[in-house]
Amino acid sequence: MPSNNYCVIMAGGVGSRFWPMSRTLFPKQFHDVLGIGRTLLQMTYDRFLPVCPRENILIVTNERYRHLVQEQLPEIRPEQILCEPYMRNTAPCIAYASFWIAERETDARIIVAPSDHLILNNDGFRRIIEVSLDQAEKSKNLVTLGIKPTRPDTGYGYIQWTDEHTSAVDERVKKVKTFTEKPDLELARDFIESGDFYWNSGIFIWSLSSILHALESHLPEMFKAFCDGAGMYGTPAEKDFIISTYGSCENISIDYGIMEKARNVNVVLGDFGWSDLGTWGSLHTHLAHDEHRNGTVGKHVLYYNCSNNVVHIAGDKLAVLHGLNGFIVVDTGDILLVCKKEDEQKIKQFVNDIKIKKGDEWV
Repeated sequence: MPSNNYCVIMAGGVGSRFWPMSRTLFPKQFHDVLGIGRTLLQMTYDRFLPVCPRENILIVTNERYRHLVQEQLPEIRPEQILCEPYMRNTAPCIAYASFWIAERETDARIIVAPSDHLILNNDGFRRIIEVSLDQAEKSKNLVTLGIKPTRPDTGYGYIQWTDEHTSAVDERVKKVKTFTEKPDLELARDFIESGDFYWNSGIFIWSLSSILHALESHLPEMFKAFCDGAGMYGTPAEKDFIISTYGSCENISIDYGIMEKARNVNVVLGDFGWSDLGTWGSLHTHLAHDEHRNGTVGKHVLYYNCSNNVVHIAGDKLAVLHGLNGFIVVDTGDILLVCKKEDEQKIKQFVNDIKIKKGDEWV
């Protein structure tokens, strides 16, 4: 594998739609949500080992999660864990990692990936990544992975692509025409019917020079702020510099800050069993089902007249369920959630209400 391949794994989010399993002190990326013995973070790390040298895989997370990363990935060095003092969305996270890499490899090729996605076809995914790295290096464009949509989902961003004016290393590489973030249901249906919209996976590939140029062009204040740390990255001075810099950073995603504005963007069309595992309903799709479509994570769960449920029971607790159809049931030991699957978007509201009525210890 090329020694200048780098991977930045973003692992600082809370994942409130996966409450009560995902909580502020222990978010979903650190959980074994599928019950297979590996957490989402560990699975993401494993996925990129064949693509990047181990020492070139960086984990960007919140300072409060450093110990969780060290426990789950003991093979990486402490300096490969870049800790954010505050949550500022993905643009500052990517800027931080990019400037950190720039101190070590000016010719780097970089993959940026969330830590909480599921990929079922790892071989197919690696082939798409290799195509994307080649395209990013050859064209100096910013590259994102697009996923063929299977339903008009309002929880994803959409990318419209075109074959026009595409200088590509592979027929799956297209030019991006527009980005649309989380449309309403009617618009999402129109996108599906048109055939030229794919889901935005949130996985990005680019050269170091391309992302630095994009930051300078579209987020100049952020670019200047991180430029001021030249010579401090990877030194004892880095921590204090990052604390002061993050305090002034705009809270903005890389999608809004750069990808929607840039004109040199490609999308590589892929179909490799991707899910962002953003909700309990999405998890249900990937669990093994019994004959009544009950998906279960738990050692001792008995069903009676139940169907189409997703059930996640912690530890050795015995759960007996009767007469439930289309429900989410989650027991973490100290919290029990019972919610209709069709109402799972209300979980965020539940979390907000709990903060007000019961305090932060439950979220």
